Amino acid sequence: MSQLSQRPADSVVGERHHHESAFGHVTGTALYTDDLVGRLTGVLHAFPVQSTTAHGRLGAIDVGPAYAVPGVVRVITAADIPGVNDQGVKHDEPMLPVDEIMFFGQPLAWVLAEDLEAAKEGAAAVTAEVEELPSLVTVRDAIAADSYHGKPLSIDKGEVDSAFADAAHVFEGEFEFAGQEHFYLETQACLAHVDENEQVFIQSSTQHPTETQDIVSHVLGVPAHAVTVQCLRMGGGFGGKEMQPHGYAALAALGAKLTGRPVRLRLDRTRDITMTGKRHGFHSAWKVGFTEDGKILALDATLTADGGWSLDLSEPVLTRAMCHIDNAYWVPNIRVTGRIAKCNKTSQTAFRGFGGPQGMLVMEDIIGRVAPQLGLSARELRRRNFYADGQDTPYYQPVRHPERIEACWDQLISQSDLEARELEIEAFNAGHEHLKRGLAITPVKFGISFNLTAFNQGGALVLIYKDGSVLVTHGGTEMGQGLHQKMLQVAATTLGVPLSTVRLAPTRTDKVPNTSATAASSGSDLNGGAVKNACDQILERLRQVAAGILGAPAHEVSISRGIVSALSSTKTVTWEELINTAYFQRIQLSASGFYRTEGLHWNLSQMRGEPFKYFAYGAAVSEVEVNRFDGSYTLRRVDIVHDVGDSLSPLLDLGQIEGGFIQGAGWLTLEDLRWDESDKPSRGRLATQAASTYKIPSFSEVPEIFNVTFLDKAHEEGAVYGSKAVGEPPLMLAFSVREALREAVGAFARPGHSVDLASPATPEAVFWAIEEARRQDSEAAASAREGQRVPS
Repeated sequence: MSQLSQRPADSVVGERHHHESAFGHVTGTALYTDDLVGRLTGVLHAFPVQSTTAHGRLGAIDVGPAYAVPGVVRVITAADIPGVNDQGVKHDEPMLPVDEIMFFGQPLAWVLAEDLEAAKEGAAAVTAEVEELPSLVTVRDAIAADSYHGKPLSIDKGEVDSAFADAAHVFEGEFEFAGQEHFYLETQACLAHVDENEQVFIQSSTQHPTETQDIVSHVLGVPAHAVTVQCLRMGGGFGGKEMQPHGYAALAALGAKLTGRPVRLRLDRTRDITMTGKRHGFHSAWKVGFTEDGKILALDATLTADGGWSLDLSEPVLTRAMCHIDNAYWVPNIRVTGRIAKCNKTSQTAFRGFGGPQGMLVMEDIIGRVAPQLGLSARELRRRNFYADGQDTPYYQPVRHPERIEACWDQLISQSDLEARELEIEAFNAGHEHLKRGLAITPVKFGISFNLTAFNQGGALVLIYKDGSVLVTHGGTEMGQGLHQKMLQVAATTLGVPLSTVRLAPTRTDKVPNTSATAASSGSDLNGGAVKNACDQILERLRQVAAGILGAPAHEVSISRGIVSALSSTKTVTWEELINTAYFQRIQLSASGFYRTEGLHWNLSQMRGEPFKYFAYGAAVSEVEVNRFDGSYTLRRVDIVHDVGDSLSPLLDLGQIEGGFIQGAGWLTLEDLRWDESDKPSRGRLATQAASTYKIPSFSEVPEIFNVTFLDKAHEEGAVYGSKAVGEPPLMLAFSVREALREAVGAFARPGHSVDLASPATPEAVFWAIEEARRQDSEAAASAREGQRVPS
């Protein structure tokens, strides 16, 4: 067992602890970015001037009327940017437009004022000359217009065409599904000021402080060392704060530079929804071939991601979608083509799962559709196609521990009493004409690591003070997921001290530089490895000191719960005594830790390699009840078995599984983004721009019975203390809800009916699917009666 994954006997990791800010969250004392405004004086408030057209030629902007509004101090346009006018990862995203408007709601200028109301009034007074241009609003519009970002990507493995010729069953179809709004509780927020040394300091609600620092520095035209970014905590991120915060931070920093006063920028809910990117919706076209016994033989698919107006992170999102189209199933012959549609709407961005859910959804939809036509239950069709030892993915990465897919599956079937419930549902459906129940079980196989190998690195700074107390700063950000609590437990375990000995400092770029985003479910892996590395460096020095005190060899020294001992010594000392002695011996009591994930390689041009450290596995069973008359449904029960390795903090992992599942269910069944597709002046406007028009899950959508269990005996060798990532994989367990709805709809029709179900599967969509099932059933019955008529 590796040093990284081996746990000491009396470890703090693995214990159930609440979130380190739990009491602050529930009492309201936990501070967020916008709460820090009161610490500064003379703060200016920023408000955007938004476009009211989806695509247009931008002429002159008249800012003069804004200055007539009392309280307005400055109006910022593109002409005020001293450095590079770009806030995107691909340098295709002007922070403020110069000559072309690209989406409805795009900020054209920003007004800075003494208070928010004055800034709003000033923004309303600004006018712009705009020549409206034709716009593409939907992914279908973009496909028809051949409007794409970049070049197509391709995965091609095996002999696809000849495999189709050999297939016993071949099916074809299309599937378009929607994106998702992040709807984090805390909207985009930042606060910037410039000190007497011209140092720019930014408090930002960001998942990627280093990238925020980079964007701010090149917008201002100053080196990175002149910019410090701190993230105290976020009120949710879900990927929406990986790239999206940078332009707002740069705007606030520019305003602070231009006025010499602090600038606060916080988007209200409507502006946040209309200005920021979403989860990518996708269009897919597919052809699949099966053997006579239901084994997948070949798949040929085209995935088109709805990228919006600029690239943002669409390329890696598409890459991950293509790499996850297999989900938990072996596809020996596969061809996948990927494109990114360029449309006139918000630039779509990272969202929990980062393309993985979109790719996997295509496969789960295929299996749900074709299983009845093969005469098999969807449960059996899924099981027959699980990965086995020796098989590899479409991008040629061997699948380690494929037996864990079956282990999750079998453990779940047993714990959920699935087979008995299937019989109960069959009896219920036979006795109820207008209500039907459905039950489905679906698996998850999700790769952990950033697709771009360079991002798989993390840093940490660990300081031990003379009294023995420990301060940890790491490169990860806290967005409610409990990363800080896990890092406290990792540090306490490695150093052998009580949890109360360790404290976390806020994430800052001047403490831990060049870190990667807290994303890709890798926060604990990367930063936990770095924290452990820093603690191990200090421990190596302390063991030498302890050896002298105890009169024993250094390799025998152990520290547990603050007590220092050695096998061959009867003497013990406390942690505090050891640190005090080390200080007077002039032993360094701090260390900068670093971790990089080993064994990764990826060739983007060939779409092959081993981009993932390991796969996280899981399975879920969901049961629903559907009403024929309006398509309304209830999620009656959910059972989950999920592979978290050896959990670092079980209570936090439980919360992540439950929360991820519910967010996934929201995407698949409730959350319906609607852009205006008409030819009116409002074309391209996002209509669902508030909680009143965009429905996210609430308590009423949480199942009354919700059972979550960790997979037994799931130690992950080579990961920090044997743990596994848990942030994103549970979201995809929610496929079971959508597939249960499909089963319930199918119960309204004849056996063997293939249900085509929209996504999101809203009550309206379910109603129309039932109507279609009943229509086809009626036609089949009429046809049968016609065939039975005897000629006179």
